[in-house]
Parts: sequence; C-alpha cells; structure tokens
Amino acid sequence: MNMIEISVIIINFNSSNYTIQCIDSIFKKTGKDIAFEIIVVDNKSETKDFEILKNYCVSLNHDKLHLYQNSENSGFGGGNMYGFEKAKGSYLAFVNNDILFKNDCLSILSNSLKQNHEIGVCAPTTYTSDGEILPTLDFYTSPLKVICGRKIYKYLRPKEFINRNLKLEKPTKGDFVSGSFMMLTYENFKKSGGFDTNIFLYHEETDLCKRLEKMNLSAVCEPKAECIHFHGASTPKSIKIKAELKRSLLYVIKKHYGNLYYFLIHFYILNSYLLKVIVKPKYFYLIKQLLRPISLNSSTKTD
Repeated sequence: MNMIEISVIIINFNSSNYTIQCIDSIFKKTGKDIAFEIIVVDNKSETKDFEILKNYCVSLNHDKLHLYQNSENSGFGGGNMYGFEKAKGSYLAFVNNDILFKNDCLSILSNSLKQNHEIGVCAPTTYTSDGEILPTLDFYTSPLKVICGRKIYKYLRPKEFINRNLKLEKPTKGDFVSGSFMMLTYENFKKSGGFDTNIFLYHEETDLCKRLEKMNLSAVCEPKAECIHFHGASTPKSIKIKAELKRSLLYVIKKHYGNLYYFLIHFYILNSYLLKVIVKPKYFYLIKQLLRPISLNSSTKTD
C-alpha cells in the first residue's frame, strides 16, 4: 500500500524566500490526516540562494520534506518532471514557489479528483496578495485566439465564457487551468506523458490539458480551495521572458495545430514586433529569438 497520498512538487530558482514561505503555508494549512510529501527541486540556483534553502530544510528536519538540486536550469517542465521521478504519492500537486495556501488545498482538490473521475486536472481559486481574483480558467492558446485577442475571442464562444475576475460558486470546467497550482492523479499524469520538457517556460498547462482532453478528461477550478499567488515573483518581466513566452506559444501552436497555422502565427507575431521595434529598440532581441526556428525536438529556451 502506498503510504504517501499526495506529492507536492515545487521548483526553486533564485527565490528561496518565496519557496520557504510556500512550504511553511503548506505545513500550516494541510490537515493532519493527509499523508503528503513536499519535493523541492532547485533548478540550479546561485550558490547563496540554494544554501539558504538547504539550511532551512535542514533546520526543519522533517521527513515529509525533500530537497534536490538539478544539474541545470531545465525550466518549468524539466524541473517538475525531475520532481515527478522522485514522487511517491497517488496524487501530484504542482505548486509554484510563490504560492501561499489560504486553506487546506490538498484535501479539497484531492477530494474533487476522488469524487469525479472525469476531472483530469483541478486547481484552486487564486488571489493576488491584495485579495483580487487571479484567472484560473481560460481558453486554449489557439491561432484564432492569438489573432483576435482574448477580448474578441470570448464573444466567439459565449457559452464557454466565464468572467475570470469573479469568484466561482461551484466546480467549473475550462479549456485549461493555470499552471501555478494544479493537481492530477499520478496515473493520469503518467498516461498523458507529463510535461513536455522541450517547453522551457510558459504554455505547459495548455499542452498538458490538451493531451488530457484527448483522454476525455477535463480541467476544473475547485473554488473551495484557495491560495495566494505572488504572480511573476520568480520570473519578473523582461524582454527575455517575453521571448520565452512567444517561443513557447509558437511551439504549442505547431505541436497541436500543425505547420500551416504555425507559419501563419509566426508571420503574424514577427511582423507585429517589426513595427514596434521602431519605437522600442529592445525588441531587436525578441525578433532575433523569433527568427530562430521552432522544432518539436528541441528546447524553446532563448539564448
């Protein structure tokens, strides 16, 4: 019999202060009757940051807490797959290190999965540190959504549109859930193929949820579970991060919609930045990254 019910997987990259707060909130809010483990994967942080995290873990001396250091920064998908290989739980909770639990999220989300086997992945209601709702559900990244923009695209699918800034009253389906905090069964995650490690950062949840959908499994927000997300704390905005976002988007378009749509969207995005570079020279870097070909057999990581 598996003694661990839930494996929580957290990635740390040069943000040990957030990781420590996240771990503390999990221990504080999780019920004593839940058998869980926390697997922290350090994605090759700077020595000082890793040592702070290591000393914290040693000081806790908790048999539920395990710290591993990756040999390289393998991104969101690679880091989480590293943690998955160490996991012993029947359920997997992939939690960003800049998350704080507001209540017993592990119990609530795992109960949802136990009660409804048509749910492939579920996620909590997420708030900013100021108490505002952060979107949990959204439409897939698709060629039409990229070209139209979300504000127009939602009118093309009015029945599926959900006001993402309001608290949901019941478990609700969407195309995909935010990757900042998501829970699946170990079995379904493994059957789906897990995270695509060629995607370095962003759009991993779209890719995963599309594969779960092919298994007739849905993505659901469970509003009773609640957490705070210090959105973007571990990946502050920069032109490099923007390039990561666009390259991952193109990868997902190519993977799920084919070469024709990939070339169309690639042309559309590239030309939009060629116009912007006149007033914002920093976009030369982004254009350079967009000109690099996207291959389904190699990483989306920027130089």
